[in-house]
Amino acid sequence: MRKISFIINLLFVTAFCFVKSAHVAKAQAPAPQNYHANDRFEQLGTGLPTPNTTRAASGAPGKDYWQQRADYDIKVELDEPNNKIIGTETITYFNQSPDALPYVWIQLDQNLFAKNSHGPITRSGELGNQTSMASLATITDMNYSNADYGYNVTSVRDAKTGKPLKYTINQTMMRIDLPQALQTKQSYSFSMDWNYRIVEVSKGGRRTGFEAFKDGNNVYEIAQFYPRLCVYDDVTGWQHKQYYGQGEFALTFGNFKLAITVPDDHVLGATGELLNANQVLTAGQLKNLEKAKTSDKVVVIASQEEREKAEKGKPSGKKTWIFKADNVRDVAFATSRKYIWDGKMQEVAGKKVLCMSFYPKEGNPLWGKYSTEVIAHTIKTYSKFSVDYPYPVAISCHGPVGGMEYPMIAFNGGRPEADGTYSEATKYGMIGVIIHEVGHNFFPMIVNNDERQWMWMDEGLNTFMQYLTEKEWDRDYPTRRGEPQAIVDYMKQDPKNLVPIMTMSDNLINAGASAYAKPATALNILRETVMGRELFDYAFKEYSRRWAFKSPTPADFFRTMEDASGVDLDWFWKGWFYGTEPVNQDLVEVEWFAMDTQNPEINKAAAKKEADAKRNTVARQRDKDYIKESVVDKNPDMKDFYNTYDPYKVTEADKKKYDTYLASLTPDERKLVESGMNFYTLKVKNKGGLPMPVIVKMQYEDGTDSLVRFPAEIWRLNDQQISKVITSKKKVVQWTLDPYREIADIDEEDNSFPRQPSEPTKFQLFKSQGGGRRGGGGTNPMQEAQQSQQPKAGQQGGAKN
Repeated sequence: MRKISFIINLLFVTAFCFVKSAHVAKAQAPAPQNYHANDRFEQLGTGLPTPNTTRAASGAPGKDYWQQRADYDIKVELDEPNNKIIGTETITYFNQSPDALPYVWIQLDQNLFAKNSHGPITRSGELGNQTSMASLATITDMNYSNADYGYNVTSVRDAKTGKPLKYTINQTMMRIDLPQALQTKQSYSFSMDWNYRIVEVSKGGRRTGFEAFKDGNNVYEIAQFYPRLCVYDDVTGWQHKQYYGQGEFALTFGNFKLAITVPDDHVLGATGELLNANQVLTAGQLKNLEKAKTSDKVVVIASQEEREKAEKGKPSGKKTWIFKADNVRDVAFATSRKYIWDGKMQEVAGKKVLCMSFYPKEGNPLWGKYSTEVIAHTIKTYSKFSVDYPYPVAISCHGPVGGMEYPMIAFNGGRPEADGTYSEATKYGMIGVIIHEVGHNFFPMIVNNDERQWMWMDEGLNTFMQYLTEKEWDRDYPTRRGEPQAIVDYMKQDPKNLVPIMTMSDNLINAGASAYAKPATALNILRETVMGRELFDYAFKEYSRRWAFKSPTPADFFRTMEDASGVDLDWFWKGWFYGTEPVNQDLVEVEWFAMDTQNPEINKAAAKKEADAKRNTVARQRDKDYIKESVVDKNPDMKDFYNTYDPYKVTEADKKKYDTYLASLTPDERKLVESGMNFYTLKVKNKGGLPMPVIVKMQYEDGTDSLVRFPAEIWRLNDQQISKVITSKKKVVQWTLDPYREIADIDEEDNSFPRQPSEPTKFQLFKSQGGGRRGGGGTNPMQEAQQSQQPKAGQQGGAKN
C-alpha cells in the first residue's frame, strides 16, 4: 500500500499527490497520461449511405419512401406419381418507383438444381474418410448434373392479349422484356406456365423438396415453386444477384390467391386462409377445425388413426385447396396423406390467430405434444418485443426440411426414435427450430430485409429473438446462441480467418456463427450491458414498427437504434459488425493507496511496525543466541545519544505541526482526510482490440462484494490501455473483470488480480479390465431408462407371489 498526501492549496479534484512516504511535504508533478490516438469512437459518417428523402437520417422511412408491389394468382398441381409440380400464374406488377421500367426480372429458384447451375459447381469442399450422402451432395453436383431438374418454362405472355413476351433466362434469373416501358404509378399483368421435377431433400435438396417413407408415401414441403418478381428498390435497383443456395431471398409484398390441386386423400397446409374448407375437408375435420379456432387447448383436426388408414389406401381423385394471403412477400405449402393435423387459438392484441401443426406419425410423441404450443408461445412473445403478429394463421410442418421459413408457414425438423423415445438434444432442438422458423414471420416476412445481401438482418435478429423466446418458454432452456460466453470459441480464432457480420450472404464463412450467433450475441450484449433493457427494448420495437411491411437496410437499423435510445453506438457497430477483432481485457495491475492523514500518532506507529518487521531477519533471529555480549553491552562508554534515541516517538513538535495542519482544513477536507478511504488504481489492457465496457467485481475482506461498470467510452483516448482510480471504504482482496461473462472475453485467466489459478484439466480413472462403458451415459437417456425396465431374458414380468 502506498500513501497519498492531501495538499490543501490545490483544487479539490486534483488535490492528491501520490508519494511513497508520509514525510513528503509538497505535491509532485503528475506523470503525463498515456494517450493512444485511435478512431474507434469516431462516427461511421460516410461509412453509411447518405440520408435522403427516401431513407431519413433518423433511420426511419423518408417522406418519399416507396416500394413495389406484385400480386399473384397461382394455380399449381402436384403430380405425385412423377414427383412433379405443374403450374400457371398471372402476375400483376405495380410500378411505384419514380423510374420507367422497360423490363422486369423474375427469380427462377428451382434452376439452382438445373444442369450446369452455378450454385453446385461453385461450391468447394473436400472428402474425408467418412462422408454422408447429404455432405457429398452439398459439395458436388452429382445428383442433378445429369437430371432433368429446374424450371421448364412453357409460356410467357401478356395476360390481356395472350401475346408472347420475349424473355431471356440467365441461370436463376429471367428478364422479361415488356411491350413498352412501365411508367410510374402504372401496372402490368403477364402470365406464365411452367413445371419442374421436385428434388428429394436427402439427395441435396435445399429448403424445399420431398421425403420418401418406407411405407411408400411421401411428405412434400414445397417452396420457391413459382417464378416470382425480383425486388426493385432505391438501394440496388434490380436485385438480381444469382441464387447460389446460401444467400436467401429478396421479395416484394403483394396479395396472393393460391389454388393447389393434390390427391384427394392428402392433408395440406399453406400460406394464407383456407377459402374452401367445406369442399376439401371431411365433416369431422371441418367440425374440429371450427373448434380449434376458438380453443385455448390443442384440438386434433385430422387424427393419427385417420391418417394411418390413408397411408394404406389410395386416392380416388383430386381436390383443389384454395388460399388467400394479403400483404405477404411469398407463399409455400406442405402436403401429404400422412399428415396429422392439430391446432389451437392464440390471441394477439385482441386478434385470434389459428396456430396449426402438420406432421406424420413418425413425429410423435414430440410433435403432438409441443409443436402447436410452441407456435402460440412464439407469436405471442415476438409480438411483445417487435410488432403484433398480423396474420390469421401460423403453421409448423414436419418433413424433410430441417428448418425453413415462409409467411404463415414453416418447415421444421426434430424427430424421435422409432420407439418413440428421444434425446434431450432432439427435444430442445425441435422446440428451438420451431421458435426460430415461426419467428421468421417477423424477420424477414414482416420487416422485409434483403436476405440475398445481408443474411444477419433476419437470421441474426431472429436468433436473438429466439434466445429471448426460449428463455420465456423455460427459464432453464439450454440456449445455443445468445449468451456471450457461447461465442467465445468462434471469436478466439485468428481474426484474419473470420469475416465481418457485414459480409454479403454468399461470401460468409461459417454463416451459423457470423450471421446467426455473433449478431444475436451482439444484440444481447447491447440489451444487457451497453444500453440496458429499457432503452434497448424501446429502440428495437421502434425499429420493428417503423419498418413493418417495408424493406430496411443495415443503416436503417443502426440509425434507428441510436435515434430511439439516445445512445451513440457507432463504436459498437464498427467493432462487432464491421470488424473481426475479439474482446480480451487484461487486468494487468492494481495499485493500492491510502490517505496520509499526517497524524504523527498513526504514522510513526506504522513506521515503527514496518521497520521492526524489516529488522526481523533470519540473521538477527539467530544472533540472539549466537552473540552472547556485544562491545556496546560490555562498555557503556561506547553509547551516545543515538543508542537511546527513538525516531518513532511522537514529539511535541510533531503534535504542533499536526494541529496546524488540521486547522488549515475546511470541515469537508478534514472529513475526507479522516475517512480512512482506500484508493485503487486499476491498469487494464485491451489485448483483443474490440473496446467494450469495463465491468469490475470487488471482493472485500469482510466477505461481501460489489460491482462497478465503466462504459466503453473509457477507451476513447487510449484504446490499448487505461488506468482507472476506484475508491472504497472497505479493503478489497480480489478484483475480477467481467465476472458474469457479459462481454464475450476470450481469455478469463487474465481477468483477475491477484491472478487466480485456472481449473485443472481432469482425467478419468478406470480399471483396465471389466469391460464396462466408461464416461457418461448415452445420448438418449429416455431410451436407456425404458430398456432398463424391460424384463431380462428368462425372467417373468409382474409381481412376485
